[in-house]
This record gives sequence, structure tokens and C-alpha cells, in this order.
Amino acid sequence: MLNELFYKMALSYQKGYGNAVIKKLLQLSGSASALFLDFHSVRKKWKTTRSFPAAPVLTAAIQKAVHDELDTAVKNNITHCFFTDPEYPKRLLHCNDAPYMFCYKGAQQFNFEKTLGIVGTRHATSYGKDMVRRVVSDLSSHNISIISGLAIGIDTFAHEAALDYHLHTVGVLGSGFGNIYPSSNKNLAKKMVDLGSTLVSEFSFYTMPDRQNFPKRNRIIAGMADALLVVETGKRGGSIITACIAHSYQRDVFAIPGSVLEPSHEGCHELIRQNLAALVTSGKDIIEMMGWDAEKPAQMQPQLFKELNEDEENVISVIRHLKDPHIDELIANTQTLTSSKIASVLLGLELNGIIEALPGKRYRLIAC
Repeated sequence: MLNELFYKMALSYQKGYGNAVIKKLLQLSGSASALFLDFHSVRKKWKTTRSFPAAPVLTAAIQKAVHDELDTAVKNNITHCFFTDPEYPKRLLHCNDAPYMFCYKGAQQFNFEKTLGIVGTRHATSYGKDMVRRVVSDLSSHNISIISGLAIGIDTFAHEAALDYHLHTVGVLGSGFGNIYPSSNKNLAKKMVDLGSTLVSEFSFYTMPDRQNFPKRNRIIAGMADALLVVETGKRGGSIITACIAHSYQRDVFAIPGSVLEPSHEGCHELIRQNLAALVTSGKDIIEMMGWDAEKPAQMQPQLFKELNEDEENVISVIRHLKDPHIDELIANTQTLTSSKIASVLLGLELNGIIEALPGKRYRLIAC
């Protein structure tokens, strides 16, 4: 008998079904099985101007592919995570092009309090390696999760430094788990899982590391991070793409400067020149700019809330519950309000001296 997991997996094999369409259909139907078993009812709920997708099908080929994928996952200790699952990364939920599903090996930890993505050139120098280790060393006392793409060069240095300094690290693959790329990092990937870190891929098990997969991988790195650090990169390439994606997600972007005579630093300098990234030279700079060293604010006195409206009370309640929450955390925890409404409420509260905006798009109640 087919179960809900099977139907969820089968959605990824439907022609014309991208991530956005699948998310919309699942929100309307409430379950993947309902899409296959009662598609007519779902169609009645479709209110957007976008053309309605064709009904999903379960051909013999699709059924075999799903069964094979699920069997392979069990044999290789791979777990699937869907955007409807509570453990799905909350930061990704607010990225329109985030995957509706991905699979992972290792620890089920995606919602750390603080996360930093680190990317850079595959042709890293000793300077790049030293700077990565310097940054991660500075971050080691702040329990910050490090996210990167398991590529040769800066990515590798970032994962290795995180493990050396006992920080959780997430490696986002541009291939399936059956084709770890580069092959020279297979031991690193295994070490990450063995030491309690995590590997993530949105691709089926045997997917090859094709060129078109890496921009998809990059958006997950950018989406899962509070901020992104670029270390050594030319003017073009995956690191610049990732920085631009992070900027479009309203993430903070940082870049390490280098010699103006070296092409391997041109990308970082260009990001800084265009105000797409802030110049940093250490992890301490990032901690300060992100407000990660701020002390927990004093509790707000109850009488403060007497003159607030319902929307303001909802936002302040979340800020009180969380420690200096990022705007993404506010959006995730005030689901009755739109992101634009939350922004408006935050501005009003700030102007009235009730909250203060911290670096890194975080907010704190002002003690009274």
C-alpha cells in the first residue's frame, strides 16, 4: 500500500511541477496523497491567475523510481525532509525558490540560533585558508553553525575548521549522495556525519554533479544562513552568484579583502565596492556587525503593553520569547501577519522607543 511519503516523493517526478507549484498544491490539498486521489477537489481551491497544472500521474516508471529511491535512502541512512515538516529550516521557508523537499545524512539540525555561510574559490591560497580558520576560530565560542558547499578550496577549509573548533557544519551538495563531489572530499563528508554534522542534497541519490546543479545548491547555502562570508573569489563564479542570492534574500553579506594585484581577490573587492558586502577581516567583525555578542535584554514590564494594538502585542511577544530575533524569525513566528506588515509594526515600535534595531536585522526590547 502506498503511503504519504511515497506520494510526496512522486510529486518530484511530475512534468511541469516546480517547487513553487508543488508547495502551492500541498497547501491547498493538505497532503500529497489527496493530490493523487482527489485532484478535482484541489482544483476547485486554485485561486491564482497562474494556469492550473495537470493532474499528477503514477506511471509504472515513476512508481519504480520512487521505490528505488526510498530503498536506497533506507540502505544509506538518508532521511527526507519536506517543507511541511517541523524540522525544515525556518530560514528557507521564506525563500520563494527554496526546495519543497531535500534529503540529508547526519544530525537533524537545521534551525540553529546563529548560522554563517562561507564560500569562496576552489583555487584557494594559504591566505584564504588562514583567513577562514581565523574567522571560524573567532566564532567558536558563539555556537555558530557553518554552512558551505563541500567543494575543493574555501568550502573544504570552512568545513574542516568548523569540525576542528567543534562547531556544527552543514555541507550542501550539488549532486546526489551516490556521487559525492569532489571525490577527494568523501572522507571529509563521512567525518562530518560521524562527528554529528550534516550533509544536505535536494537531488536523487545517483544525480551527477552537473554544472546546472550548483546554482541550485548555492541558493540553499544562502537561504539557510543568517549571513554569508565570501573569502577569495574572482569576478565571476559560484561564490558571486551565492552572494547575490544571499543579498536578494536580505541576508547580510561580508567579504574578506586581499591584494589588489591578485585576480583571486577581485570578486570580494567588487562586492565591497558595490556595497553588496561589508568589509571584514575577522570573525570578531562579523560577531559585532551581526549583534551576536549582545547580552540578553531585561524583561519588559507588563504595563508597557496596555496601549499597544493586537499586531504590536504579537510582535513584541515573539521578541520577548526569542533572544534578539532576526526578522526572519519574527516572520516565521507571527504567521498571521505578512512580512510587509511586520516591517511596518517594527518601524512604529522603534520610533516609539519600545524596541531597538540591532546590526544584522535583529531586534531587541528596550528595558523600561
